[in-house]
Amino acid sequence: MASVSHLVYSRWLFHLSKSTSVSRHSSQSRLFSTSSRCRTIMPAWVIDKYGSNDVLRFTKNASFPVINYPNEVIVKVFAAGLNPLDVSMRGGYGAATLSMKRDPLNITQSGSEFPLILGRDVSGVIMECGLDVKYFSERDEVWAAIPPWKQGSFAEFVVLSANEVSHKPKSLSHTEAAAIPYVATTAWSALVNTGGLSKDNCAKKRILILGGSGGVGTFAIQMLKAWGAHVTVTCSQNAEQFVRALGADHVVDYTAGPVEEPLSTLEKFDLILDNVGGGTERWALNLLKPWSGAKYVTLVTPFLQNTDRLGIADGMMQTAATVATKALKHLAKGVHYRWGFFAPSGPALDEIREMVDAGQIRAVVEETFSFSQVPQALEKVEKGHARGKTVVEISKGGDDL
Repeated sequence: MASVSHLVYSRWLFHLSKSTSVSRHSSQSRLFSTSSRCRTIMPAWVIDKYGSNDVLRFTKNASFPVINYPNEVIVKVFAAGLNPLDVSMRGGYGAATLSMKRDPLNITQSGSEFPLILGRDVSGVIMECGLDVKYFSERDEVWAAIPPWKQGSFAEFVVLSANEVSHKPKSLSHTEAAAIPYVATTAWSALVNTGGLSKDNCAKKRILILGGSGGVGTFAIQMLKAWGAHVTVTCSQNAEQFVRALGADHVVDYTAGPVEEPLSTLEKFDLILDNVGGGTERWALNLLKPWSGAKYVTLVTPFLQNTDRLGIADGMMQTAATVATKALKHLAKGVHYRWGFFAPSGPALDEIREMVDAGQIRAVVEETFSFSQVPQALEKVEKGHARGKTVVEISKGGDDL
C-alpha cells in the first residue's frame, strides 16, 4: 500500500512540475519533482548487528531513502570516504546516544536501527529535492558530511537535509571530494565553533595540533595556514615530511621521548587542538598563554562511552559533571578547557569549498576501493597508520558485485 501511495504521489508531482517551478537564481529554475521512476530498493552494505568486519553484508534490497521532510534531498552516491568512526560504529560505539537521537520518544524497539548503513562522507549528484529546497536542484554535484545518527553513504543513494549539503568543489573529482567533508566539519566545529577562530582573527596566532597526521589534523593544518596562523604539530618521525608539505611550521616527534619536554621549551600557544587524548590533559594546558583567552579543545571525550556504559540519563549527568569540573579547574589557572564535537554544516562546507577551489586546501586520498571492496576498505582503516583518506567509489551503484 505504501509503494502504491508513493507512486501516486510521484505521478502527481510529475504533472505539477510541468507548470510550476521555484526560482533558484535569476537565470535558473527548478522543477518540484526530479525522479522519473519509482524505486523501493537499492544496493548497499549493511550491518544487522554490532561486531567485527564479519557483520558486514551486501544486499541489493536495501530500502530506498525517502524524503520525509520538505527540506531534504536524495543524493546519488558517487564516492564515500571512510573514517575511524565507521569502524567504531560497526562495533557499537555510541549506540545508546545515537539510538536516542534517531528515536527521541523511544517509540520503536531496541535494535530498530538495523539494518544500518555506515559511511560518513559522500560526494555525488542530487537526484530529487523536497518542496522547500531552493538552493539546490537536480543534477547538482554536491558533497556532505553525514551525521552518525543517519543512514550512511555505503549505498547507491542517501537522504540528507539541505542544510547539511554543499556544492562540490569544481576543482575536485568525486573521489577526491569524498575525502574531506567529515574531517573538515569536525575540525571546523572544534576550531571555529568551539575555539572561536576565524579567517579574520587567526593571523599570527600560535596553534598546537596534537596528533597532526590524522584526518582532522591534516585538514586543520591547511585551514589554519590559509588563515595565517603559526602551526606546530606533533606526529611520528615518518610523518614529519608529510605534515610539513601541508604547511606545518614546526614539527615535534612524539616517538623520540616525552613530547611535553620539547613542547615546553617553545613559546606558549593561543589554542591547542587535541586529537590524541589520554594523558595529554595532564600537561598540555600548561602550554597555553594564561589569562589571554587561550583555549584547549579536545576531540577525545568520554561522552559516548559514558552513555553506552551508564545509560543516557546517568551518562549525561556524569559527562556534565566531568566537563564542568575540568573547565572550572583550568579557568582558575587562566585558560579555557573545552570539548569539541562533530557538527554537520552545509554553510561550513560552502566556505571550505572556496578554500579548496582557491588551492588553499587539497584532498589527501591514500587509496581507493570499489563498491565491492567495502570490507577490505574498512579493514584498512581499522589497521590505521594511513597518511590520507580511504575512499570507496560507488558510481556504478553496485553493478560490479
